[in-house]
Amino acid sequence: MPTNQPIVLLREHDGGRYLPIWIGAAEAAAITYAQQGIVPPRPLTHDLMRDLLSVLGHELTEVRIVALKDSVFHAALVIDGSTEVSARASDGIALALRTGAKVLVEASILDEAAIIVSNDEDDEVERFKEFLDHVSAEDFEGPEPGPESGPGPGS
Repeated sequence: MPTNQPIVLLREHDGGRYLPIWIGAAEAAAITYAQQGIVPPRPLTHDLMRDLLSVLGHELTEVRIVALKDSVFHAALVIDGSTEVSARASDGIALALRTGAKVLVEASILDEAAIIVSNDEDDEVERFKEFLDHVSAEDFEGPEPGPESGPGPGS
């Protein structure tokens, strides 16, 4: 983003709406690690939370984005299908990625804060992501100096 603040973009499962959630750098790193399957040498906070749930015999059933207050998304971690623990949306998403839990968003929040992306825009975003997956810094090096580039050093 132009502000250099990371964003999570949740996509509606059966629709064309997206929910943008601005997050902190640490949460962005935690989410990225989980998405890419990176295992850090020591557990990150969300890895610790996953491991604690497991060792204690509990399961994160789902993460619900339940409120939007003063431009801040609030979530609930649903443990064993019934116990709810309040959490930041970004922490819930990072934990859900590590446990395979679903991330659900209240319909009223989607109605209030979601954006609609047309199929053409969605295709363009996907093409750009694919481009980024295959591009390297060497692809942007300048041309080799040649006769048409003018005098070089020592001329």
